[in-house]
Amino acid sequence: MAHVRMFAQAREAAGRGADTIHAETLGELLDVACKKYGPAFAQVLERATVWVNGEKPESGSATPLRSNDEVAVLPPVSGGA
Repeated sequence: MAHVRMFAQAREAAGRGADTIHAETLGELLDVACKKYGPAFAQVLERATVWVNGEKPESGSATPLRSNDEVAVLPPVSGGA
């Protein structure tokens, strides 16, 4: 089971900032999250950066997840000076 933290638009689309999802790979976790939170979350995910334990997942969606891994969904940040 992995802990998922969602920020900004991802949090808004999911209706929560954190959750726990049972999945063996990052791809499986993201598929479950999209089904659970719906199309608005899936749209945010298309533009988001996803990190596992604070690092870019080297194997992409095939990255295996271990118990207590933390997956962060970080939508793009906009702003200016």
